[in-house]
Amino acid sequence: MGKPILLHCGDDIRWNHELYRTLQSKFDIVRSYSMSRDDFIQTLKDKKFGDFTAIYRPFWGTGGEMSPWNEELISLLPSSCRIYASAGAGFDWVDTAALARRNIIYCNAGAACTESVADVAIWLILSAFRNLNWSSTAARSCDPANWKDAQAIAATTRNPASHSLGIIGLGKIGFRIAQKAQKSFGMSILYNDIRQLPSSVEQEVEAKYFEHLDDMLAVADCVLVATPFGGDALINSEKLAKMKKGAKLINIARGKLIDESALIAALESGHLGAAGLDVHFDEPNVNPRLAAMKNVEMLSHTA
Repeated sequence: MGKPILLHCGDDIRWNHELYRTLQSKFDIVRSYSMSRDDFIQTLKDKKFGDFTAIYRPFWGTGGEMSPWNEELISLLPSSCRIYASAGAGFDWVDTAALARRNIIYCNAGAACTESVADVAIWLILSAFRNLNWSSTAARSCDPANWKDAQAIAATTRNPASHSLGIIGLGKIGFRIAQKAQKSFGMSILYNDIRQLPSSVEQEVEAKYFEHLDDMLAVADCVLVATPFGGDALINSEKLAKMKKGAKLINIARGKLIDESALIAALESGHLGAAGLDVHFDEPNVNPRLAAMKNVEMLSHTA
C-alpha cells in the first residue's frame, strides 16, 4: 500500500519547511490551491483528490475560498477522511457537528496566537480607558484645532489600575490576558465561563468566578469577549443594558458575538464609555458609524 493522502488547501507554506518535508515523507500531499467553491465541489464529486486521510489548511487567510465548510462540502468528503487541521483559533466557519457525524476530528491552532492576541487585547483595554484613539486620530489629522480638542480627554479618561476586568471565556487567551492585566495594571479579574476553573488556576490571577453572565456584567468596569462563536450574538441590547454605566467593552474573539446595532446605541447614549474591537460583525466591512466614533478603537482582525 502507498502512503496515506493529505489534502493541502490554500497557498504554499511559508514557514516550517523542515516539518513540511517530514509530512511529505509520510503522506502523499495533493493540493487544491485556491480554487473556487464550485470548482472544489466538482473536484470532490469527481474524487480527483483521491481517498485522502486528512485535510490541512496552513494559513487562516488562504484556502478559505470554499468557506463555509458546511454540510454541502462535508457530505462530499471521502469516508477515508478522519482529520481536518486548520490554522487559526476559531471554528465559526466550519460545521464541527457535521464533521463529528462523519467521524472527522477538527483541530485548530488556538494556542499558537495566544501571546499575540493577549498583547493586542491589552492595547485595546488601555486605549479604551485612556481614549487613545481620539488622541491618535487628532494628531494624525495635522490640525491644531483637533490637537487642542483632544486635550479634553484628560478630564474624562482613567487608568486601568484599580478597575475590574470581566472576561467572558477564561481559556488560554483569556487567561493570558488576565495575567497581563493583573500583573501590569493591577486590575481585578472577574470571569464567566461554562465551568469554574480549579482554585489553583483562579488563585494565579486572583480571579472571581461568576456562574451567571448578567451578574458579572453588572459589576465589571471593562468586559472582554474571549469566547468562541456559538451561532448567536452573546452581547445584545439586553446584555449591554446589564453593564455598568460608563463601562468599556473589548472584543478579540469574533465580531458576530456582539450585536453592532445595540453596541452603537449603547455608545451613543453614553451607557457604554468606550469600545475596543479587533473583530467586526460583517468582516471585512467595518461599520462606518462605529468607525466615526472617537471612543472606539478598532483594528482589522490582526490581533
